[in-house]
Amino acid sequence: MPLRPVFSSTPWYGGDYNPEQWPEEVWDEDVRLMRRAGVNLATVGVFSWARLEPREGEYDFAWLDRVLDTLHAAGVRVDLATATASPPPWLARAYPQTLPVTADGVRLWPGSRQAYCPSSPEFRAAAGRLVRAIAERYGDHPALALWHISNEYGCHVARCWCDASAAAFRRWLEEKYGDVATLNDAWGTAFWSQRYDSFDEVVPPRATPAYHNPTQQLDFDRFSSDELLACFLAEKAILREVTPEVPVTTNFMGVFRGADYWRWAPHVDVVSDDLYPDPADPDGARTAAMARDLMRSLGRGRPWLLMEQAANAANMRPSNAPKAPGQMRALSYQAVARGADGILFFQWRQSRAGAESFHSAMLPHAGTDTRVFREVEELGAELRGLGRVLGTTPTARAALVLDWDSWWAIEQRGLPMHSSYLGLVTPWHAALTEAGVLVDLVHGDEDLTGYSLVVVPSMFVATDAQIAALDAAARAGATVLVTAQSAIVDESMHVRLGGYLGGLQQTLGVWVEEFVPLAGAWQRPGSFPVRDEATVAPTVALAGADLPADATGVEWSEVVRLHDAEVRARFAGGGVLDGQPALTRRATGEGAAWYLATRLGAADTAALVAVLLAEAGIAPAPVHRGDAGGWVESVRRGDLTFVINHGTAPVDLDLPGTDLLSGSAAAGLPLPAQGVAVVAEA
Repeated sequence: MPLRPVFSSTPWYGGDYNPEQWPEEVWDEDVRLMRRAGVNLATVGVFSWARLEPREGEYDFAWLDRVLDTLHAAGVRVDLATATASPPPWLARAYPQTLPVTADGVRLWPGSRQAYCPSSPEFRAAAGRLVRAIAERYGDHPALALWHISNEYGCHVARCWCDASAAAFRRWLEEKYGDVATLNDAWGTAFWSQRYDSFDEVVPPRATPAYHNPTQQLDFDRFSSDELLACFLAEKAILREVTPEVPVTTNFMGVFRGADYWRWAPHVDVVSDDLYPDPADPDGARTAAMARDLMRSLGRGRPWLLMEQAANAANMRPSNAPKAPGQMRALSYQAVARGADGILFFQWRQSRAGAESFHSAMLPHAGTDTRVFREVEELGAELRGLGRVLGTTPTARAALVLDWDSWWAIEQRGLPMHSSYLGLVTPWHAALTEAGVLVDLVHGDEDLTGYSLVVVPSMFVATDAQIAALDAAARAGATVLVTAQSAIVDESMHVRLGGYLGGLQQTLGVWVEEFVPLAGAWQRPGSFPVRDEATVAPTVALAGADLPADATGVEWSEVVRLHDAEVRARFAGGGVLDGQPALTRRATGEGAAWYLATRLGAADTAALVAVLLAEAGIAPAPVHRGDAGGWVESVRRGDLTFVINHGTAPVDLDLPGTDLLSGSAAAGLPLPAQGVAVVAEA
């Protein structure tokens, strides 16, 4: 039976609806105000397990029947959750072994959310029973648009070190390696007397006296992502059995370390995302753009769904700034421009009690006579007029490699420098997007020959397939840039001998002899810096025609030896690397392969990106006149150009055509701070 279409003739608009928090007399008002705001999709039941199953095996669906019937009568479709994201207290009391355990052996207790071990057989059994009961009751309900499995997998418990997880880890390893001798070879257990005689001796990388075995740690990261995915797939299997025609999703969380979304994406019918950029962060829109591009890329260009965002302030930071007037609208249109066909929020009505009562909502504590609700109404009305964009795909000529194995590996201990993988990747995306270039995120082992520019930041773990794909892209005509700390190890964390870079040596025409981290350099793993100010950064001078005269390398450098590449910049300033290659280029086939042996600051990254774009033949057209005091985003989707002013000052548009939002001619149209224009060519 074919799947129902995920999207309708107008963009989805709405958010999480949690009526169980409120008396029933509020529900009719909710629906009336939803219609007023233009809501056409509500996510229901995400945190309702304790209400749906107050005692083991006893279900109460009567209240949910009334909710779904009321929404349907009002023309609001439902993204119905399986409610398994937060187990009820009775589960922990009856089955304490379902609770997660930290690497230090501390058991985490109920009283919050996501208090479950993904490997627990008792948790999975209880979750499966609930999912089947929900699917059998509501599979034919006319309000049902799609299934929402669990919620934000791994947000709070991405790893568990309990005995159930240990047993599951051993099964995962046995399936991967077949026998313990192969595991010993892959893990390099000859070092530090770690040889195993059977899989029964293996435990997760719990708290240890010194560094963990690096391959064991990487395999545990892979296993943990797969174990969360197994929970998702177990629920999906039940839903497919009962309702084979209903599409399923689960909400990803932007560029999230805990789960390898490349492995997850093929299993969802529509990619969904939760994203909460900090309104006070001047780089918030830039990092959000990368997350939006990732969601589009995970779906291989298919439209995706912004499942959650904040209407105003969030509540998870030490200080939670409100969104500026128009900022919610601007960030919503950023998602649409980069491929989303639906804009949803957490949540519809702001809670009066509980852990997220100060998390904003579409309907705030102060009610409808508020700036936030007026902006919600205005956005809902505007989105109803953008049906022509649905189903179209923004086309990118540039690609950026994002690899979870490299992320997990480069942030381990015992390496030449304690690095933040995102701190090495995000500046390249920021530089490309600020240049007006749309970027696809790629894993690096797929066919890359359709891209004109491929940027490979610090691909620490490189498979032979990734190396071959990058070489093929360059030979086919792409400009490929590989940056420092790439292809250092293979997928087993074994060092690629004979000079770092492995097989990329032939593509790049260079090899790396040794690392020279700059004195005092350190990045906090997990940090997400775009600007230099995010780190305390020692530097080294660079000299070359492709870089500004005052260019510097930041935090890291390498001793590079040449095979047959040309040197485009050298280290300078009298240090130990004075005169050594810092930036090289090698012509190969129809394209070129560049290597950068350091990290660059923001301005120098932008300068090098300009050189690479020119070589790749990518020349985005200017879309505005004037200094916005920040980033003016421009993305073309279908036959529409989205222009979003994330700056602090107005600019004038420099585009032919008509702004669909204002009905005005686009040429010369003032675009204020946080302003948006959607321009259709004349």
